[in-house]
Amino acid sequence: MKVCIITGGSKGLGLDMAKSFFNKGYKVIVFDIINCPLDNVDFIKTDLSKPSDIKNAFKLVKNKYNNAHVLINNGAISVFEKKIEDVDVVDFDSVLDTNLRGSFLCCKEFIALNKGESYGRIINIASTRFNQNMADWELYGMSKGGIVSLTNSLCVSLINTPITVNAISPGYIHTGAWKELEQRDHQIHPSNRVGKPKDISNVCLFLADEENDFINGTNIIVDGGMTKKMIY
Repeated sequence: MKVCIITGGSKGLGLDMAKSFFNKGYKVIVFDIINCPLDNVDFIKTDLSKPSDIKNAFKLVKNKYNNAHVLINNGAISVFEKKIEDVDVVDFDSVLDTNLRGSFLCCKEFIALNKGESYGRIINIASTRFNQNMADWELYGMSKGGIVSLTNSLCVSLINTPITVNAISPGYIHTGAWKELEQRDHQIHPSNRVGKPKDISNVCLFLADEENDFINGTNIIVDGGMTKKMIY
């Protein structure tokens, strides 16, 4: 049985990932600060900004399953818009500790847990905001840029292991009701629609496949072509 750990798996993109991996036969374990609504996954309450929570969560996984094969670092403070003049150290630490340090520590614990397995996959969820952004989103953009850099470095550091490390950078992925969107939201995309959570889950499943071990250190942009569109 393949074991998949998903951080931030209780809602939004992470919830769809949890459903998708369960439907593919994985044993799914969700780390989140809010309860996961799925009855068919294991849930461990985890605050990614607290190293002790992360260490404890992985200890519980080890005690129950003794291993893990896939880690999806999806958990993050995903909405943060504040003028730089108003950003303080508490804001900075809150976002970076959760989004970047939390992902790094999960990688560290996963590598130890995966030792001795024949394959392993780390999938880091970044964002197109690592490279393109709007005003007043510095902290979120910084954290996602760090995720891409972590991916680049870690794939080289793990050369003597069976673990591959890749990132996915979603663009506009709508997690609410489709009817909330306007036609213009779809038409601005070269793919002629806004993204769905399944678009990200499908890439995660592809990267997690045991046969796809030659894809390593890559950041896959899933944005319907928006980062290629000139928008002067």
